Amino acid sequence: MSTADPLVIVGAGHAGGRAALTLREQGYDGRLLLIGDEPHAPYERPALSKGLLQGSAELAGFSLCGAQQLRALGIEHLTGQPVQALDTTARRLALADGTHVGYRGLLLATGGRARRLPGVAPGWRNVLYLRTHDEALALRDSLRPGARLVVVGGGFIGLEVAASARALGCEVTLLEAGPRLAGRVLPADIGDALLALHREHGVDVRLNARIEAFEGGSQVEVVSLVDGSRIPCDGVLVGIGMQPNIDLAQAAGLAVGQGIRVDAFLRTSDRQVYAAGDVCEFRLHLQGAFQRQETWRNAEAQGRHAALNLLGAELPFEQVPGFWSDQYDTSLQRVGDAGDGSPSVRRALASGGLLLFFLDAGRRLQGACAWGPGNSVAKDIKLCERLISAALPLPVEALADARVSLKTLLRN
Repeated sequence: MSTADPLVIVGAGHAGGRAALTLREQGYDGRLLLIGDEPHAPYERPALSKGLLQGSAELAGFSLCGAQQLRALGIEHLTGQPVQALDTTARRLALADGTHVGYRGLLLATGGRARRLPGVAPGWRNVLYLRTHDEALALRDSLRPGARLVVVGGGFIGLEVAASARALGCEVTLLEAGPRLAGRVLPADIGDALLALHREHGVDVRLNARIEAFEGGSQVEVVSLVDGSRIPCDGVLVGIGMQPNIDLAQAAGLAVGQGIRVDAFLRTSDRQVYAAGDVCEFRLHLQGAFQRQETWRNAEAQGRHAALNLLGAELPFEQVPGFWSDQYDTSLQRVGDAGDGSPSVRRALASGGLLLFFLDAGRRLQGACAWGPGNSVAKDIKLCERLISAALPLPVEALADARVSLKTLLRN
């Protein structure tokens, strides 16, 4: 390694893009290389399943920056040359064209790819996935009024696509293999509310649904289920989760689990290599279990934080996790850690929404999840985040009473 070697970011998505911009904002004026798989400048992903599909947003509106800005900042954006190997001893990367790039510091923000559904023939052009901008454009082209769409997966991607497709006049059948929607990340109360909402908007939601086979010639025409049901369709959207891109790190001998494992400073098992975003596996607390956060908030926060530490800040990452999802005219938001998913306290909101609190044994707030029309729950969730950070013992009766302001509890 030479002091002339660049800082290198592998992965030009949200986390990698935010890290690159932060490095320049913080005054780093050395060579900076951003390597990505997609031809586009870094962008945020939430709009892919909502605004872009519905035609109310285009790439420029949710990009972190444009190609011209990258050039103006002296950020070398390399596409079409994926990294083939990482040598942490020599501190260099091997690119697809056979060239090598040394680095003085490295951030792995390699993100992930959509999980593929077994049993799908490679040539079926109407089986679609949603992870990238180009995949979203392909899906948008298929969402015509009256089109029959089968959505496989009742997580956030599947649910948001179902809502967008209904707004565009499609007939939608959603298949979820489990007993409730978004069961991995949401408590049962919110899952039940989601189910009712989608059915009210005309989505044929089928829980505990097991696919037997896909039928068709050049494309899927019928999805048959184990229970004997046969669902005619014009297209299939598969939303069964994300596969983190850990192959590069694993081959280089870095510690991995379900992602690239890092310490409190977002450093990997090699001190010159950091990880951030969807691929990063970290602990919320020193004694907590490793986890990944596939959210806008995490990509934004970790990308920025990793950049600071690449510059020698040595700051532990202590961001309270959180996410949101907008479906139809309703929003759900979650902040903190929901533990086993069983809320300690429920608060019915005047808007008709619901606010769930997750407390530890000392009655300190660990997490909260809210559901309500429009943006009505945003203020409560922000206050919950402050209560989590304050680590105050809280009165259960007051939490359950919508007449008691959360701001009052924070003040007290």
